[in-house]
Amino acid sequence: MTEHANPLIVTALPIRFDLISAEHVVPAVDAQLAAARKLASAIEDGRDVSFEATFGAFDRMSEGLERTMSIAGHLESVATTPALRDAYASVQPAVSEFQSSVYLSAKLYARLSTFANSVDAKSLSAAKRRFVETTLADFRRAGAELPDAGKARLAAIDVELTTLALKFSQNVLDATNAFELIIGEEQANRLRGLPESALEAARESAQAKGKAGYRFTLQAPSYVAVMTYADDAALRETLYRAFNTRASGGEFDNRPIVVRMLELRREKASLIGFATFADLVLEDRMAKEARVARAFVRELEGQTRSFFERENRELAEFRASLDGAAGALSPWDVPYYSEKLRRARFDLDEELLRPYFALERVLSGLFTVATRLYGVRIEPWPGAPTWHESVQAFKLFEGDDTGREIGAFYADLYPRESKRDGAWMHGLISGTGESGRQIALIVANVTPPVRGKPALLTHREVETMFHEFGHLMHHLLSRTELRSQAGTNVAWDFVELPSQIMENWTWDRAALDLFAAHHETKAPIPADLFEKLQKARTFRAANMQMRQLGFAETDLALHMDFSPKEHGDVIEFAREVSSRFSAAALPPDYAMIASFGHLFASPVGYAGGYYSYKWAEVLDADAFSRFRDRGILDRATGQAFRTSILEKGNSEDPKALYVAFMGREPDPRALLERNGLV
Repeated sequence: MTEHANPLIVTALPIRFDLISAEHVVPAVDAQLAAARKLASAIEDGRDVSFEATFGAFDRMSEGLERTMSIAGHLESVATTPALRDAYASVQPAVSEFQSSVYLSAKLYARLSTFANSVDAKSLSAAKRRFVETTLADFRRAGAELPDAGKARLAAIDVELTTLALKFSQNVLDATNAFELIIGEEQANRLRGLPESALEAARESAQAKGKAGYRFTLQAPSYVAVMTYADDAALRETLYRAFNTRASGGEFDNRPIVVRMLELRREKASLIGFATFADLVLEDRMAKEARVARAFVRELEGQTRSFFERENRELAEFRASLDGAAGALSPWDVPYYSEKLRRARFDLDEELLRPYFALERVLSGLFTVATRLYGVRIEPWPGAPTWHESVQAFKLFEGDDTGREIGAFYADLYPRESKRDGAWMHGLISGTGESGRQIALIVANVTPPVRGKPALLTHREVETMFHEFGHLMHHLLSRTELRSQAGTNVAWDFVELPSQIMENWTWDRAALDLFAAHHETKAPIPADLFEKLQKARTFRAANMQMRQLGFAETDLALHMDFSPKEHGDVIEFAREVSSRFSAAALPPDYAMIASFGHLFASPVGYAGGYYSYKWAEVLDADAFSRFRDRGILDRATGQAFRTSILEKGNSEDPKALYVAFMGREPDPRALLERNGLV
């Protein structure tokens, strides 16, 4: 196969997703690795010590490899096959070894350092100076100043972490798909309480498998519906236990993988001279140190604790008033009785909102909000090759007279067995590279259309769509000199600001009226229903906050404190940490971290940095106050956010970018006020 015949190498757009298959992965990656190694050698051996010949070349060096791996990794996440899975896994060690070798190269580090210490370096633009500084810091954190033996060990650690992370993800997907619960028509009484939309989806799922009755899985739409609405406590318990013990034993056991990854991360941090892995990964983030992140989490925990305990007492009392039960709530009772309490307190049935959130109208509303705020135009991209017939493609243009094409994106929104659960944005190509355009995608797993009805979303799913679209705008609207500084390549405790701030528009009447209309009558959300939604926004807000703080504290405990010799079983250790953040006692088999992809589906990912979600919430709650004060669709404010935050990427310090937009440092009280926790 020639390089030009391999669609994973061809740089022309559109990306030929329809032609890419497993057989293309290994030859494409081999070719891109060879090209990247050649470029690395050219930098090492070159005599030209200009910015372009050193740091500029370094910025471009891995572009082809990263593009190929990004596309292959994306397909392995959304359209996996055994062959694709094996091919992608087979190239991971070589890619990881190359990436490690780059940062461990004494010649490359010396060449870059020579320019950094030159007179010419002092006259660089601020963005390029920042790139020089952050790149050399990356080299130091990667072990560039270690002796050869230490470098060799680090390289081996990185290869093993990459392999383990991929296996972790595959185990979660396999364990998720291994579970199904079929309930026959003769047992339909067990399904009391479930909304018709969930029953229709379960019926169609069974039919798709050639089975009678109703089929329930651990994919989000199915699982959440049962946990929220099913009257049958035994049914809720069955799914809860299956979901929270995924990949914690048997054929797809992630327990040894988690232990080994923690051990390797701890060893890596120690080799480079950091006390903990959390300290290593946080050095280039806004928090800077693990102790700062932990203090942030625990301060929020303290401010939330009394509200959390009050909410849980109220829920127990409410359950007792309904059922006369005086015993403690089980974790599979909490979402069920919470929904009943919400209905009783606010007369709000979330399912009554679903007809107003047809997926296509939600997308249209998202695009309108982006147009109003950021001055862009979004149009369908008919005929664009995709990886599945349900995937949609769009192009993004400047909305001004130039009509400049900025880039394109894909939307893959329905669950499939070949696709991982959850929602995410993936930036495929940065427009500073060969293509000149930004290419990205958003992925979700919402209930697909059933029985002729359009896909109808819950309000929470609408929030998720806006969240991922915020990440998408961060990538697509990036305008940086250097590829490595583009889009979401920012500090991880800053990266969630553009996404989380977008969720605010789903709570505002002016924004909702752009798209929220009954899919049959076209009527807007009734005033009384919207008022109930608003009043319910802070319902059990302390529990929602404690849930996220629990994940953050567990993450920090695993990456700052955990030792198998001292603490024993990692699942039990994590369960013990999580317990103080749970509204109900966790069962002995609770093993959520065995499927916690944020921490273990990547060599780094959110490991040591899960607190970033709450950190960014502080930023977004405060930053949104400027929109709220000046009008949530105010073009000038949107343009200021675009130019101060979205376009800048990592070309400036994130704190400086925030201050440029707000005119001051963030005020953490804004988050507590928004959540009603003051």
